[in-house]
Amino acid sequence: MGNLIILDRDGTINEDSASYIKSSDEWQPIPGSIEAIARLSQAGHTIAIATNQSGLARGLFDEAALAAMHTKMTALIEDAGGRIAHIAYCPHGPDDQCECRKPGTGLLENIRDHLGYTTLNNSWMVGDTLRDLQAGEAMGCRLALVKTGKGKDAEKELTALRHPSSVVVSRCLQEFADTLIANTHQNA
Repeated sequence: MGNLIILDRDGTINEDSASYIKSSDEWQPIPGSIEAIARLSQAGHTIAIATNQSGLARGLFDEAALAAMHTKMTALIEDAGGRIAHIAYCPHGPDDQCECRKPGTGLLENIRDHLGYTTLNNSWMVGDTLRDLQAGEAMGCRLALVKTGKGKDAEKELTALRHPSSVVVSRCLQEFADTLIANTHQNA
């Protein structure tokens, strides 16, 4: 039985942009990320996505454009043999004082409740920013940083976490998947 793996979206699964990803045309997977998600799914892990989407609050795109991005992503993952169990997104801006925007825990609570988990202990939170990992840490997740997106810069911020040495640091989502699957087979 696999674990729940919660993935950030922009910078972890797909290429990020300082000007935001605003359409399905702009949504481009990081090489290897779709295959990594499919392999994790096939290894028995449940995959969910927790993504801050402040572009909605900023008026840069609408719910229909976001749905189109997620339809494209889900279709690519399913075509590769994977499955996304749930996508939770925060539509608010950084100043909206919401509970869901990472590093807040609302998105992870949404995933936990939607999928029927009582706790997120032993689940993974994988992202490219400190705020992704802070949300996971607050919910008791194991933490993984990918060096794609903003991950290269975030690596030096890990000291802000309670147990920075326990963070698994990978070059990309594909490397994280390779390591997790290899370790699962060794411990089986």
